[in-house]
Amino acid sequence: MNLNTFRQELATPRTSIQLCIIGIVGGICAASLIIIFRLSVEWLQKLFLPEVNDFGALDPLMRFFLPCIGAIAIVLIAYLTGFKHYRMGIPFVIHRIKHYYGHIPFRTAINQFFGGTLALVSGFSVGREGPSVHLGAFGSSFFGQWLKFPHNSIRILSGCGIAAGISASFNTPFAAVIFVMEVVLREYKIHIFIPVMLAAACGTVLTRIFFGEAQELSFIQFNEFSRWIYIYLIIFGILLGCLASLFNKTLMLVISGFSRINMVRRLLIAGLITGAVGYILPDALGAHFHSAHVLIAQNENIQLLIGVVAAKFLLTIFAIGLGIPGGIIGPVFVIGMLSGVILAFPLGFLLDDVSNLNGSFSLLGMAGLMTAVIHAPLAALSAVMELSYSPEMILPTILVIVPAYVTSTQFLGNSSIFTQQLDYQKLPYTISSVMESLQKTGVLAVMNKEFKLFKKNNEGIEDNNNNEQLISILDKEHHNAIVQHSVDIQGTATYSLIEYDKGKDGEAMRLNFIPMQGVNFQATLAEVYSLLEVNRNGAVYIFSTSEEILGIITWKTLRHHLHKASY
Repeated sequence: MNLNTFRQELATPRTSIQLCIIGIVGGICAASLIIIFRLSVEWLQKLFLPEVNDFGALDPLMRFFLPCIGAIAIVLIAYLTGFKHYRMGIPFVIHRIKHYYGHIPFRTAINQFFGGTLALVSGFSVGREGPSVHLGAFGSSFFGQWLKFPHNSIRILSGCGIAAGISASFNTPFAAVIFVMEVVLREYKIHIFIPVMLAAACGTVLTRIFFGEAQELSFIQFNEFSRWIYIYLIIFGILLGCLASLFNKTLMLVISGFSRINMVRRLLIAGLITGAVGYILPDALGAHFHSAHVLIAQNENIQLLIGVVAAKFLLTIFAIGLGIPGGIIGPVFVIGMLSGVILAFPLGFLLDDVSNLNGSFSLLGMAGLMTAVIHAPLAALSAVMELSYSPEMILPTILVIVPAYVTSTQFLGNSSIFTQQLDYQKLPYTISSVMESLQKTGVLAVMNKEFKLFKKNNEGIEDNNNNEQLISILDKEHHNAIVQHSVDIQGTATYSLIEYDKGKDGEAMRLNFIPMQGVNFQATLAEVYSLLEVNRNGAVYIFSTSEEILGIITWKTLRHHLHKASY
């Protein structure tokens, strides 16, 4: 099978072996990049920490200066790559997938790799899932761009890269697939679902080879509790919904309030704030699950836990709000863990010992807070269940997720933090249903390849002679489309579709020359629709990289595709 046949199959929105192959290859590319990213973070941290993420072992002055030095280094990376390429993270990737078929600019990926590495090494309260999504989408889509695949398949490749990236970062293939479908693509189509699943599986296989089989939260035990506590879970979810709403609104206030300050100063302010808080409270640095669990296990002092939650809340808001490269889900998980333990404390008035509930409520807190912050209930449920390897927590988690989500959205008017960030940055992330449908199909899948190319003689031969030749060709090739190629006085090649046009009396026949614009062979039907929708008539020609015409698509063909029933 040659590459052109491969591309033509990818242009068709259906499950195929070709789509599965690119899902696997894209997943391997993305996962490899994420593994290099993770190894870079760990290698740098081991240069000055006894254990990865053990910031408490540092001298207080070092804890203050480390984030400041990290912020300066991030500024330097942004300067070298260009400040205009500093947009990154999950909101930016959602925008690029919706409006640019998942094409991720190279310099933004450089910024994300080195900036994200420095942020995690320096103890900023950010997660690695932001860089994982960005770098995964880049690593996978770059492969598709290099081979000039149709744009609709490059979008799927980007989704595969994100799934592989999250899976390689957290060893959670199922949650990675749900996250891509629920948060990024926001649709469930079987021909997308299959390659994304394969990519997530590749990410998990590779990460287990390098980092082992253990789950990120396998050290937390989910203990069953009395059924009457289920009633309290509803109140628990409501409180988490309120906390999520406060988190999102405060974060957007920081983003808007500091928007007039230039980016260099914002990053340095973030470094100073993180260093100052880290000097006093080292447990607030970073966003590592195990560190939070150790804090919960070693300290039953509720005041200390409240202080750490408040500090973590503050550091996350300023780190993300002031532009430190990193993800929001990691720190939200940690805040959720600590908040879950704090909110379980009132049960101590009814039970003799609530310490055995700490593990259960920390997991429930993670799921509820993530749901209300990013509006992804299925992703939150699957992530926490898979991270902790605790399928028995499904029912209690649902009882927390639903009130948290409803409270956050309906009663407090809180929308997903990602959409709020996109709205503030004026980055579009929605498209019409017609365009969304057309973007799923490449032009190679529906173009008419049965055409006869007629080259107009521009060397002094009369138009009547040309027309006679065209009439003769139309009579012989009545089953095929006739395309006329001509060159204007500037040397520009033009193409026209030739058809018979009946006169008003229905008997007189004349030739109708329909000028056609060109569309690249990687394009989707959405681009064709944009060119033809004004007149609701006409045609376009599809050209290859060598400017060779490959086929044509008429408005009639496009309309038939739109009206065709789909399953």
